[in-house]
Amino acid sequence: MVAVIVDIVDSRGLSDRDEAQGEIERAFEGTPGVEPVDPLRATVGDEFQVIYATLPDALVATTSAILTLPSGVELRFGFGCGEVRSVGSRTAGPVQDGPGWWSAREAIEEAHRREDGRSPFLRSWYLSAGDRGGIEERVVNAYFLSRDHIVARMTTRARRVTLGLLRGDTQTQIAEAEGVTPSAISQSVQKSGAIAVVEGLRALSSGGR
Repeated sequence: MVAVIVDIVDSRGLSDRDEAQGEIERAFEGTPGVEPVDPLRATVGDEFQVIYATLPDALVATTSAILTLPSGVELRFGFGCGEVRSVGSRTAGPVQDGPGWWSAREAIEEAHRREDGRSPFLRSWYLSAGDRGGIEERVVNAYFLSRDHIVARMTTRARRVTLGLLRGDTQTQIAEAEGVTPSAISQSVQKSGAIAVVEGLRALSSGGR
């Protein structure tokens, strides 16, 4: 299981917090080919939680959400791979605990620490309860460092184009949706880093094949 803690970056600075909440919830709905084990739910303050069966599912869903959100609404993520168990219940749903959540909490704190340091663009970090410091952690976090830096520099259109590629749309289909020529989309893809984001994600999901 991969537990994911999500929080809103600079939530107090949002002009319409209620609208942002709705945008975030919609961004996590209906990611093609991905069904969460436990869907996104608001917890306390500006935090959310969601659980995915696999790391590729978590990566695809959260990348899709990042690209879907409007300008000005940013999220920070802590990914934790490990056991997740229910330890009780409450009105809003089951109370969960376990190494997956502990790792997710440590991961989001590490993302925040790095964001405040030399990597102000970084929004994501991954920790595995069963393999701390292992190759999977290192590879996934290297991808996050690249992906988050690229996405932070993208225009709104470039994000839409990248999202289209992630969903499997052709550049011709994206051009029609954007009302521009395929050549314009091709140039956007090459300049924005969209291919690196999408193909890097596919490489992680398929073991590099």
